Amino acid sequence: MTETTQNHPPSPRSTSPDTAPLNGADLKRRNNQVIYLLLAATFVVFLNETIMNVALVPLMNDLSIDESTVQWLSTSFMLTMAVIIPTTGFLLQRLTTRQVFILAMTLFSIGTALAVVSPGFSVLLIARIIQASGTAIMMPLLMTTIMQLVPAESRGRTMGNISIVISVAPAIGPTIAGVILSLGSWRWMFGVVLPIALIMLAVGIRWVRNVNEPGHAPLDLTSVVLSAFGFSGLVFGLSQMAHSSTGGSAWVLVISLAVGIAALAGFVFRQLRLQRKDEALLDLRTFRNGSFTATVVMMMIAMMALFGTIILLPIYLQKVLHVENLWVGLLLLPGGLLMGLSAPIVGRLYDKYGPRPLIVPGTIVVTASLWLLATVSATTSPYYVLAMHMLLSLGLGLTFTPLFTAGLSSLEPKLYSHGSATVGTVQQVAGAAGTALFIAVMSSTTAGLTSSGANLEVATAGGIRAAFMIGAILFTVNIVIGFFISKPENAEATH
Repeated sequence: MTETTQNHPPSPRSTSPDTAPLNGADLKRRNNQVIYLLLAATFVVFLNETIMNVALVPLMNDLSIDESTVQWLSTSFMLTMAVIIPTTGFLLQRLTTRQVFILAMTLFSIGTALAVVSPGFSVLLIARIIQASGTAIMMPLLMTTIMQLVPAESRGRTMGNISIVISVAPAIGPTIAGVILSLGSWRWMFGVVLPIALIMLAVGIRWVRNVNEPGHAPLDLTSVVLSAFGFSGLVFGLSQMAHSSTGGSAWVLVISLAVGIAALAGFVFRQLRLQRKDEALLDLRTFRNGSFTATVVMMMIAMMALFGTIILLPIYLQKVLHVENLWVGLLLLPGGLLMGLSAPIVGRLYDKYGPRPLIVPGTIVVTASLWLLATVSATTSPYYVLAMHMLLSLGLGLTFTPLFTAGLSSLEPKLYSHGSATVGTVQQVAGAAGTALFIAVMSSTTAGLTSSGANLEVATAGGIRAAFMIGAILFTVNIVIGFFISKPENAEATH
């Protein structure tokens, strides 16, 4: 029995619907090829997700928009992913691996092409939403495929290797953006990504093979509508905090949050009914598993703090310390590389010792770095920011791989696709909410300090300090939860 199939030996039809039955060596080689191609495609879409952060200030100047508006280029991306990801459970059961891959990369390529030629903010926002639709499909496809093909005892190492891609791509995204912005227009950020995406699409059409057997899977449109209104209402409401604190309508905030909460309540109620017949869009029976629930809560807090922080750092470096675009990207590069290079080591340590010895010190390190970032001022050295970002990245490197692996491995195999979709949804909603919340805190605090007579740099630094403090408080909760995370003991066998 090969390593990639010893837990779930698939039938010839289920492992390769479009080819003849494979022997052990060929099957392992085919499975590894699929994983590597999905990893490469994920690298491309994750590169795109963070390439915008350094461009926010130039976009504000070029398009004559403020922080609360420009952040929607990032927030809408994550929000769209949160709306689309719950439907990926349906897609992964209804379509073949190859079909899902082609759909994801086609949407991403169309969105990237539209961004290159967009004449203004509105079209650029639509382009980001189309890009996000493709990205939303790719990540659950990767995670579910790995859970199907990689045995439990090797998942830590495999997830560690995945973390290299997931960490290095966001790390070099701001650096590439900084180089491009120092040479020309922000449009070229998408112009660089577009040919890479098209090449990945062509390679996928030629080489991606099916590792699943499509079957009947219902798509409940009511659930899709409820999830869309629920997630968008919450995040839009949070984004309005900045406007209401600076003279905007408080009623917009209240109505948005009320619609979001009501729609999410309806979504949860409907899933509880549909899952009795195994027809739920997002099967919430995953939350009956205490380990999975704990890891999801930790990831939610971590993503709020992480995405809020990574959108603030470029704004702080550019608007307060007046660091050039190229250097902003270079200052953020070492932290991401540190996270990526440490990932294989963290994966091997997980396989040997389990998640708790990694998660607890990781959450402590992240919390400490956020508290230290909450001390920045208008005169702080950029090298202090560099050091704190590296410390933050080290802590996250110790945290994310164990959380992903422990959470999904604790589920029974039939819930893998729903677990992956749940994790992805929570990540993106939390990231979008964190981005909106941090920008709101920064904007409202900055406006208050400006009205008190502070100059723009001092006021903005004060707003960013307040936002970092929110992140530090949020992450402190994760230290406590981390003590309750343990490695599933042969989870697949127990189910």
